[in-house]
Amino acid sequence: MNPTAELLQPEIEELIRNKRFADLRSAIHALPYADLALIFAEIDPALAAVGFRLLPREDAAELFSYLDPEQQEALIGQFGNDHVREIFDELGADDLAYLLEEMPSDIARRIVNTISPETREAAQRLLGYPEESVGRLMTPDYIRLKIDWTVARALAHIRAYGRDAETINVVYIVDDHDKLVSDLKLRTLLLASPDAPLSDLQQNTPTSLFADDDREEAVRAMAKYDRIALPVVDHAGVLLGIVTSDDVADVAEEEATEDIQKLAGVEALDEPYMDTPLLSMLKKRGIVLCTLLVAQSVTIGVLGAFEHVISSVQILILFIPLIIASGGNSGTQVASLIIRALALHELTPADWLQVVRKELVTGLLLGCLMGALATCSVMIWELTPMVDATGVNPLKVGLTVGAAVQAIVVYAVLLGSILPLLLQKLKLDPATISSPLVATLMDVSGLMIYMGVALVMMKVVGLT
Repeated sequence: MNPTAELLQPEIEELIRNKRFADLRSAIHALPYADLALIFAEIDPALAAVGFRLLPREDAAELFSYLDPEQQEALIGQFGNDHVREIFDELGADDLAYLLEEMPSDIARRIVNTISPETREAAQRLLGYPEESVGRLMTPDYIRLKIDWTVARALAHIRAYGRDAETINVVYIVDDHDKLVSDLKLRTLLLASPDAPLSDLQQNTPTSLFADDDREEAVRAMAKYDRIALPVVDHAGVLLGIVTSDDVADVAEEEATEDIQKLAGVEALDEPYMDTPLLSMLKKRGIVLCTLLVAQSVTIGVLGAFEHVISSVQILILFIPLIIASGGNSGTQVASLIIRALALHELTPADWLQVVRKELVTGLLLGCLMGALATCSVMIWELTPMVDATGVNPLKVGLTVGAAVQAIVVYAVLLGSILPLLLQKLKLDPATISSPLVATLMDVSGLMIYMGVALVMMKVVGLT
């Protein structure tokens, strides 16, 4: 919890218990919504409900939107129907749609049956769009102006309806068919002549999103064009709503969290870590780990197939961890870089040839460096009492390990770069090429390369 919120929680809870409502109002109004939400989350729901009743409807709705779904559900259980209607009629349609998705069916049904028909219709309209689409993210609460209005009429309209808008920093101009024509900053309107028609102020058609776009497109567009809001249109150009930066920031955090969890070999968690049930955690982590375990068992067959090589030069066994670690580290490193580049649209599958060329050169250089280092390391260890190098030539064994490391690093960077591009081409999530999966693939193939190099070296120059 925020230190300020942590210090004030006992005080606010005590004010509610002692019914010192005047002091409570002063304390509540002095705090930002985000800090206040942290305090109310820790207070008993029955006491928190009392605090909510002291807030104006707009403030209560804003504070409610900052709470987690579980906390919202607990509070709804303490509210009467009239209070439910007051809060949810003040919520934005996008926040209400999200809430109805997250609530249990009985709670969602109670909310739908209590709120006004207009609020219900707006929320249900958003719920009609595909899940994780821009349509679910947008709000219909924005300022829309007609292109044939004057600046004076536009400002009068903003004064009349701006209180209910998500933002008035930017307003949108439409034609007689509600098609988006332009957007205007409020500053431009305020500085313009009152008699000037909006058509004289219009700029180029602004960047817009389609309602059926994936919500990640909103994240990319908001970052690219540095906007606080973006209009959402249908395929005929009709303005449907806007997406604001605060909603996009939440999506960006969710998507980044999901990708990071996938890269770690975990199915994306549906809830925060501490709230995820044990069985759900076992399922999301266990399936991947068990799959990797089965895949890893292939190394047993590889070692069995090359048992004659190992039995001839047993010292090779000592350097297996070094070999597989070199491949795993190299592969996961480049896979992470490529996956992130794909997410940022710095790369597309069509760039595969340039990527292969770049990684081939990089892999060769890294392989030479790491191979030389591996050769020196092996020779040094063979000269210590900790490694029994009796009957083998330290230089030849070192060169064998070094050559294997070089080959494995080149193979690993090519594999780690191509797999994400291939998945993207197949319309699959590249993040599923997680670090554990790449490491497992490199364990199996790395052993085969190592044993193959050792077999060639034994036949060509011998290792003894």
